[in-house]
Amino acid sequence: MINFEEELKKFKPSLEVEEAEDAIYDRDLTDMTDIMQEILKEARQQR
Repeated sequence: MINFEEELKKFKPSLEVEEAEDAIYDRDLTDMTDIMQEILKEARQQR
């Protein structure tokens, strides 16, 4: 059976929308555009 008291102790509220946006945008992630730019740069250097 579920012990609701224990589950409530584990609960962590989710981020608000603005906080979530900040957390996402502050991460420095490589996206497809970055990858394509690197591939084109390498291809030009090999010519």
